[in-house]
Amino acid sequence: MSTAAIPGAPLPVRTPGSRARGRHRRPERPEIRTGSPALVLAVPATAGPESRSVVEELLSIVRSEHAGVRAAVGYLPTDGAVSESEDDRTVAELLAEAAEAGLAAPVVVPLAPGPHDFLTGLHALAAEYGATVTDTLGPHPLLAEAVHVRLSEAGLARADRARLFAIATAADGVVLTTVGGEDAAAAAGITGVLLAARLAVPVVAAALDVPGSVADAVNHLKETGSQRPALAPLVIGPEADSELLATAAEETGCPSAAPLGAYPTVGQLIASTYLAALPTPTPEELAQAEAEAAAAAGAEEGSRGAHAAAQGPVEA
Repeated sequence: MSTAAIPGAPLPVRTPGSRARGRHRRPERPEIRTGSPALVLAVPATAGPESRSVVEELLSIVRSEHAGVRAAVGYLPTDGAVSESEDDRTVAELLAEAAEAGLAAPVVVPLAPGPHDFLTGLHALAAEYGATVTDTLGPHPLLAEAVHVRLSEAGLARADRARLFAIATAADGVVLTTVGGEDAAAAAGITGVLLAARLAVPVVAAALDVPGSVADAVNHLKETGSQRPALAPLVIGPEADSELLATAAEETGCPSAAPLGAYPTVGQLIASTYLAALPTPTPEELAQAEAEAAAAAGAEEGSRGAHAAAQGPVEA
């Protein structure tokens, strides 16, 4: 059941996951314990069609990865403007509603691959409600994978280094573009090292919101021998002005890949970041969870036995 189905609900209702059946079912993903803090995905942008589509798809990935997770999206305030949707909430509204409902303070996951201007205010706001703010999503190898895929989709990189074929338009140098100033560019450099290992070409990081940063990075690549440099956004989407991306490509004359968007590994990173921030269960809580799981398994086995008995003996 979604939040939209319950008007005024402070956070989405916990939806229990269904257990897979059969001898060859895949291993169960860890289920979020009842009473665990909710996940609030903090978006460094106001609500709008573009940001909404990306974050809702990412939350869908999170919910499919982990049964029972309670998750909601929190946007930046809209400066008094009326929201287009009643479901749009700011981070402040979600934290306040959770407190009023007597729920555990949520875990706030910033939707950013690295340092960003909105983080200072986010930490101050979370501190008012005793909420936990996790680290940003990067640097991380999964982000390097996502950038690699976006480059390959744009025809700027091989999808797989092991395949011995050439792409005439493949870049021989990459500028990893991000937002958040020089701090963000420095942090992106770590993901850039991981990306360079995947592509076997030089990768340098630059900040889209620092004038001249991207142009300087492109010139550096050309001076060191790159003939076909390309831009690779290390941005998910909502945290960066689309005009910054277009302007960087136009001013440098370099082709650019698309932002990461709702690439599946971004959703996996959100989920793993949230799980890592959950309180460690006490031995008593673990014992209770094991007892509940055993009772549920016994009930399921008993139900199957009763069903088989009701069917009667199988005739030869």
